Amino acid sequence: MADDPILHAAREALTGLTMPDGTPFLGAPQVSGPVLSGGRISLSIMTTAAGAASLGETRSKAEAALRAIPGAETAFVTLTNDAAAAPPVLKQPNAAKPAVLAEVAHVVAVASGKGGVGKSTTAVNLALGLRANGLKVGILDADIHGPSIPTLLALHGQPRMGKDRRLLPMQSNGISAMSMGMMVDAETAMVWRGPMVMSAITQMLAEVNWGALDVLIVDMPPGTGDAQLAIAQGTKLAGAVIVSTPQDLALIDARRGIAMFKKVDVPILGLIENMAHFTCNDCGKQHALFGTGGAEAEAKRLNVPFLGAVPLTMDLRAASDSGQPIVVRDPEGPLGKLYVEMAGALWANLVASSSKYQSPRKLQGA
Repeated sequence: MADDPILHAAREALTGLTMPDGTPFLGAPQVSGPVLSGGRISLSIMTTAAGAASLGETRSKAEAALRAIPGAETAFVTLTNDAAAAPPVLKQPNAAKPAVLAEVAHVVAVASGKGGVGKSTTAVNLALGLRANGLKVGILDADIHGPSIPTLLALHGQPRMGKDRRLLPMQSNGISAMSMGMMVDAETAMVWRGPMVMSAITQMLAEVNWGALDVLIVDMPPGTGDAQLAIAQGTKLAGAVIVSTPQDLALIDARRGIAMFKKVDVPILGLIENMAHFTCNDCGKQHALFGTGGAEAEAKRLNVPFLGAVPLTMDLRAASDSGQPIVVRDPEGPLGKLYVEMAGALWANLVASSSKYQSPRKLQGA
């Protein structure tokens, strides 16, 4: 990779750049990279939370130099900090830069606490359900290590750069989408530590031109760690939706997710029970593979809204794998209608919980 012409050009472009103390940029011990992967150039600068502001201009110059290289599809320069308490990338020294998500009315996290419960499929279909209800919607894939949105929405290629040097989200079925899966090869392992994950997420929030949206859905990674903190600290979350199966093991982690959002004063807009049952194609009987009604009972116990129960079906699996979410593939079918109804309930709960909503936009049929 060292002999790659793009990588050689990257080093040449950074040769004249210096750190704030005058040290040559590429010779500084805190600089790691550049690294080339599938046309994407990445580089990281190790710093502290206190020193991040002084590196803002240097980071911007380095990123601009890398993005100007012929043949480079895109470039990211991240500030990392092993003891990062808050994502330093959001500290913008240039006051002329637009505010983070300035035109987004509501940011809603879709979380699970546990992987493998169908959270990403739910997030995509909820986003499309909101779109079907007449709203302007975007979806951000915050699962850096396991991005699913490009597959679920059949998105290929990489985002384009806008005139303001911010990335433009890709479009699918009327919604805007951004994911780290669009930046790297499908088989590339994102072996990143927590600070780099936080920095990547905050860059996808601050350096993507999302435009005017009624709702930005954030497909959260499982758990309650660095990525969740980056979202909670980097945005004003209007609320969260929790996805769980009826199984006790999933509900344990769902409770942790609910507790995390409550700690940072983020309202729970609803709980969805996914994989509620499986209907056999041969015998027509319903089988409760993961138990029955566990998530609905948990919603009642915790006094949070229950948005609905989604069955596990072959059609849902096939639609997700094909990049045609069920709301798009079969909008008049039982599952398509269910997601649109749950999206409508989510929107009603969101409007009811937000005193800042000013848009005159109404749901279709309201």
